[in-house]
Amino acid sequence: MSNPRVVIVGAGFGGLTAAIELRRAGFEDVAILERGSGLGGTWRDNTYPGAACDVPSHLYSLSYAQRRDWSRLCSPQDEILRYLHEVAREHGVDRLVIPDTEVTACRWDDARAVWIVETAGGATREADALVLATGQLHRPAFPPLPGRERFTGHAFHSAQWDHDYDLRDKRVAVIGTGASAVQLVPEIAPEVARLVVFQRTGNWFLPRRNRAYPRAWRTAIRRLPGLQAWRRRFVFEYGESLTAMIRHPRTAGRLGAARSGAFMRWQLRGHPALRRAVWPDYTFGCKRVLFSSAFLPALARTNVDLVTEPLAQMTPAGPATADGRVHDVDCVIYATGFRTTSFMFPMEVTGAGGASLRETWRDGARAYLGMAVPGYPSMFIMYGPNTNTSGGSILVYLEAQAAYLRQALEHVEAQGAAALDVRPEVATAEDQAVQARFGGTAWTRCDSWYRNASGRVVANWPGYMREYLARTARVDPADFRFLARPEPAGARAGAGPQRRAIFKE
Repeated sequence: MSNPRVVIVGAGFGGLTAAIELRRAGFEDVAILERGSGLGGTWRDNTYPGAACDVPSHLYSLSYAQRRDWSRLCSPQDEILRYLHEVAREHGVDRLVIPDTEVTACRWDDARAVWIVETAGGATREADALVLATGQLHRPAFPPLPGRERFTGHAFHSAQWDHDYDLRDKRVAVIGTGASAVQLVPEIAPEVARLVVFQRTGNWFLPRRNRAYPRAWRTAIRRLPGLQAWRRRFVFEYGESLTAMIRHPRTAGRLGAARSGAFMRWQLRGHPALRRAVWPDYTFGCKRVLFSSAFLPALARTNVDLVTEPLAQMTPAGPATADGRVHDVDCVIYATGFRTTSFMFPMEVTGAGGASLRETWRDGARAYLGMAVPGYPSMFIMYGPNTNTSGGSILVYLEAQAAYLRQALEHVEAQGAAALDVRPEVATAEDQAVQARFGGTAWTRCDSWYRNASGRVVANWPGYMREYLARTARVDPADFRFLARPEPAGARAGAGPQRRAIFKE
């Protein structure tokens, strides 16, 4: 196949990384369809106060696009977004982005062996390969709270921050104490009149004092050979140590819990009641471990109340808890995360023979190495099922996935095929091996956004970053079937306009 047409859905880190890899390898016909106004994905949309990455920037960056001018250890949202724009521009993929184009359906045409990509505006585009780079953290989730629409004050989700609304001197409720709330609460607490934080479960915390780098340190990073590479390697190994704590909760995990517990006690010294209220009741690492040195002290402020009573409903005046108390507020901020197990949905994806991905995934999302689904030829998922990390950087995974899909398409070209499709038995064996590795780990010891309603872990990779890198380093053609290119219309006597597609073993 010469110059295959590749359509990438999503212009966040995943989509851009895939586009860069393909263009560097000589794939010219690449288009990135983006439902938003421009590239950036999560880092374009999440602009709440304090928004930042909790992975140090020298690992939360592409290996071939390192920077030595990060302002601090964990970069804020605007700095990461600027980095994304710079990298896209440097590699010439910014001009591939087609904004304001929401993909509503992708359909595999068996007869012609192509993907038909449909958009909300009614336009369609054909592709020989499809890359779904919508990620796991792109559709805000709201709690199933009765009467939510009855609230007469102002309300918005943290991922859709209303910068026109002035929080100063307002009574504000923040629902949720996850990663977003942990960043925004310390920022807004000093300016609001009253802040009520509603917690469903407590979190394990580790320290993060994200101060700006001193001038001497910035100079050292720029000028000392090897320092940046050493810092990246150090953070990589630190992330692997966190994964070890989650994988081995009875040994290494106890060390993590002890360190976290000591830090939390120190942060809330003098506040025993608050300490009891925030203390997690589940195994260290079962849910996302949060990094903050500011959140717990913010809860101890005199104008902040932590509510652990379950929410019952929303009233016109504000949230009401199960004990019957109504919390009168002017504004409600839903810091309730994302629909993480939905992946690319509500987009409709139809594979070979009219198979629906929704039906294929009725018992939980699964994909070979998180990328390929049997029956969906030459479709690749970036940041797909079981590729999230609890102790490292997702960009490590995205780079590996981009290189893998590039290799896969090169095999398609080398075979003279139309597409490739992962063998069902290969995908099933891999999925069983992945799920088996969760046994005995912290991930299975509570309910979390890593798992679906049946308890299956659908988000996370069960091992270490280095293991995923090893598993995806080389595409084995034997893992796939190659779909023969359809014959041109009229190539056979009496064939008419029909074209055939067969699997090439």
